[in-house]
Amino acid sequence: MREEPHDADYILITHDHYDHFSQEDIKKAAGSNTILIVPEKMQSKADEVASLVCRIITVKPGVCYEIDGLEIETVSAYNRLKPFHPKNAEWVGYILRIDGKRIYIAGDTDATKEAKAVKCDIALVPIGGIYTMDARTAAELVNTIRPSVAIPVHYGSIVGKPDQGKVFADHVKDPIRVEFKISF
Repeated sequence: MREEPHDADYILITHDHYDHFSQEDIKKAAGSNTILIVPEKMQSKADEVASLVCRIITVKPGVCYEIDGLEIETVSAYNRLKPFHPKNAEWVGYILRIDGKRIYIAGDTDATKEAKAVKCDIALVPIGGIYTMDARTAAELVNTIRPSVAIPVHYGSIVGKPDQGKVFADHVKDPIRVEFKISF
């Protein structure tokens, strides 16, 4: 994040890796009324930025929450065969309910049974491989959960090549629309 808007109502953290929990970015986005939402096992790490936010709320996978008007469901986010995101860390993806839509932010995950059970209108899924599912596996997940819109994320910089977005889009079936929010 380059700019410093200090206007976030909520900051949702999926897990504690540096590219998802960045104190520098939280400082740029947080304002005096910002609520920081983190997995329960991240409480001590979140406490390091407590002075930057109004309050911190911890969450566990598989639970529904209503936080100051925002409806959230958490989905377990983990790797099945890789060591980077263990299930016992209890890291999460989020389903936000906003204006009658369900928006799934998968976090760093594989195509797990929990991810395959998600019902959503919009899905943001990681496609970079290595630490998450790759573009084709992510497309298979999207084809299973069938949102109206799929947005590939987590590729082209830290992991995954920029062309993975096209691989993903080529494997997503109609009528699901793929939208790109990352530009190279």
